[in-house]
Parts: sequence; structure tokens; C-alpha cells
Amino acid sequence: RCDPLPYETPSLVTMVSLTTPVSLPASPPRLAYGQVGLSFGSCFSERIGSRLEGGGLSLLVNPFGIQYNPLSIASGLRRLLQCRLFTTSELVEHGGLYHSFAHHGRFSQTDPAQMLEEINGGLQHAASLLPRAEYLLLTWGTAYVYRLADPMLGEVGEVVSNCHKFPEKSFARSRASVDELLAVWCPLLEDLFARSPIQTVSPVRHLRDGAHGNALSKSTLLLFAEALTEHYPDRVHYFPAYEIVLDELRDYRFYGDDLTHPSALAQQIIWERFLGWAVDPATQAGMKEVHALERELMHRPLHASGEAHLSRLARLRAKLQDLQARYPHAQLNHLDQWID
Repeated sequence: RCDPLPYETPSLVTMVSLTTPVSLPASPPRLAYGQVGLSFGSCFSERIGSRLEGGGLSLLVNPFGIQYNPLSIASGLRRLLQCRLFTTSELVEHGGLYHSFAHHGRFSQTDPAQMLEEINGGLQHAASLLPRAEYLLLTWGTAYVYRLADPMLGEVGEVVSNCHKFPEKSFARSRASVDELLAVWCPLLEDLFARSPIQTVSPVRHLRDGAHGNALSKSTLLLFAEALTEHYPDRVHYFPAYEIVLDELRDYRFYGDDLTHPSALAQQIIWERFLGWAVDPATQAGMKEVHALERELMHRPLHASGEAHLSRLARLRAKLQDLQARYPHAQLNHLDQWID
């Protein structure tokens, strides 16, 4: 009989692994119902933040809208600490809309007075939460920044959160260095240290910078994140979302059709890893129940009338009341609309 092939040898029979699992660092102080938090950063932060908020955590997500680079996020946080309201002179008109360079385009409006009222209302609300916030979620998207180069639009050199489709010549584009980011963030964190920041690098690829440019940008952010955790090991914590997508998942099936954003499956995997790492076990159990009820509430019956529908509403109300009784600090007001 021929010698057995290596894979037939009992001592070598193992499960084949097609991934390189990313180990998570030690968990930070766990998030729990009753705590107040704020989230700032890229579209990835909105996806994770909205799931936390939807699960009943008291979390305000991106009060300035999506912000991609750490300097813009720092500017927004500094403004909240000062509670410095926006003025009409800070609004700019382009394409029939008024814009704020500190905000995402979803805040832009045709009426400058109405826009000013909305963004200042949002600023005051976020500023009122900040002194009570026990944690911040910060997601770095890119190290590339756009600075105003046209004095007609504002102070030259000011970093903008969004270009609002102004001509490219209106801005000077550069890649921030690790030292530049630390020079802004270390003093800011000293002022914010009533809270414990959790930071992550967004796994969304910015391919408009080219593959090499994107790699340089993400590398800068990774070095910046590492430096912050080394400066403040008990206060600043890092979750490796970028590494999970790029190394552990490493397959285009985990990306959307644009091949830059994580797919729904990848988002779910990251969410489950983050939930287990960052959230208190009792709150995790509550969030799973809340999300399950939310899915049930979002299912709209074909015929919303009759005894069956009324019975279903009564059952759902009882479920919601039971959840609120068992998790009294959970924020479940967003579920009422689906019943009433």
C-alpha cells in the first residue's frame, strides 16, 4: 500500500482556515443603558452609531453630519465645548442653496434663516449633552483635508468638512501628518477627558485618492490612532474595524457594488464584534430584544384593520412596555411611532 497523503494522516487532519482572524484589544469600560454618548465621523460611524441608538442607547450621532477627517471632527467638538453659534456670515451660497463648510450637505437649504435656526438648534442640543457624555465614538475616514483657498468664502486655510461642489480651485488639498493631528487632538482630549473616547479607522476605501494614496491616508490614521492610545492608554481605546475588513474578511464579496463600502454582511460582522467588545453584557441582551421588536414593528400588515390587526398592536404595546420595565434606562421612544 502506498504511503498516505499528508492530508490523510490523522495527526494532520485539521479544519482549513480561509481567514486570518483579527484579535481584539482589551475591552474599554463597557457602554450601558443610562449613559450619554456622542458619535462623530464618517458614514461608517453613522451605521454603527445608528445601531447603538436604535438599540436604546442614549447616543447622538454626527450632529454636524458626516465628517471624514480628524481635523474637521476636532473643529466641531471644539465648537461644541465653546457652544459658539453659527452666524449668517458663515453661510455660503452655491447652486441655489446655502451651505456651511462645517456641516454635511444634508443641512443645506434654500432659506439661510431657516438653515441657521436648524444648525444652531442642533449645536445647542449637542453642546448640552457634551458635559454629560460618558463616552465619544470617533471614526477617522481619511487623512486628506481640504482648506479654504478663496478669501471670498471664508478664512484662508480653514479646514472644511464638505466642499459642497464648489470649484476645486476654491480649496488647497493636503494630507495631514501624524504630528499635525496630535497637535490638535491632544489639547482637545485634555479638555474632553470627562469622557472616554473609542476610536476606529473607517474600513471604507477612498479610491478617488488612488490605491497608493488611500494606503498612505489610512496608514497615517492608524499611526495617529496608535499614538493617541499610547498617550492615553486608560482613556482612549481602539477598535480594529479597518483590520477586520481588510485582513480578516479580505474578499470583494464583503464589499458593496461600488467595491469601496463594506457590504451589509460585513457591516453585520463588524457590528457583532463591536457589540461584544464595547457593550455591557446585560445591555447587549436588551439591545438584541429591542432590535428584534423593531424588526417586528417595521413589518407592516397587508390589511391594517380588523380584529387581527388590533390584537397585534396590543401584543406589540405589551412587549414594548415589558422591555421598558426591564430596561428602564433604555431610550425606546423611537419605537412608539411604529405602533401609534
